[in-house]
Amino acid sequence: MDENTRWQKLASEFLGTAFLVFVGVGSVPALLLVNEANGSTFSGSDLGIISLAFASIVIVTVYVFGYISGNHINPAVTLGLAATGKFPWSEVPSYVAAQVAGAVAGAFTIVGVLGTAASDIGLGVASYGDATPWYQAFFAEFIGTFLLVFGVFGVIYRKAAPGWAGLAIGMVVFAAIIPVAPTTGASINPARTTGPMIVQQIMGGELDWAQWPVYVIAELLAGVA
Repeated sequence: MDENTRWQKLASEFLGTAFLVFVGVGSVPALLLVNEANGSTFSGSDLGIISLAFASIVIVTVYVFGYISGNHINPAVTLGLAATGKFPWSEVPSYVAAQVAGAVAGAFTIVGVLGTAASDIGLGVASYGDATPWYQAFFAEFIGTFLLVFGVFGVIYRKAAPGWAGLAIGMVVFAAIIPVAPTTGASINPARTTGPMIVQQIMGGELDWAQWPVYVIAELLAGVA
């Protein structure tokens, strides 16, 4: 089998993360715009659709990019694999850079497709409300990311049933978002956290950078744990 080059792997991580953000994060402003046009309010069914959007694109990217780069598309996964000797530390910075760049590209694509109205209603940036203390948000993101990375480690184990990685990882993403999203929006991915925030800043939208370290530190620690 031909070995994939370093640039092919980085391109895979870039595209995979861009797809994740465009489809998954993009489903948030898309539904909000539809609800606004119809005079509806956000409901549990909307949360289910958003979770399914994330799960669906993760399943697709695992099968499309998994054999090229491993389809980490999440710095928490990359760091967790490196911490356990399953991925070389020397490649961590370039993988994370590709993932964050992909997340930025995916967020810009949301604006390109939905227009500036997507930024006006938050661009799907993960955040928690004033009524939620930072430690609750930290714990929520830690648990959600832990479940995701735990699932990844389970399916890559040599004795795991072959061929089911994409579906298993997609379903754990779906499952984790449901209970975590009401608290933090369930980012469970430092690149997904960062990319939309950068684009929202560029677009002049409202956001709170003070929440960024709560998300990213919790997610990275969960990946290692």
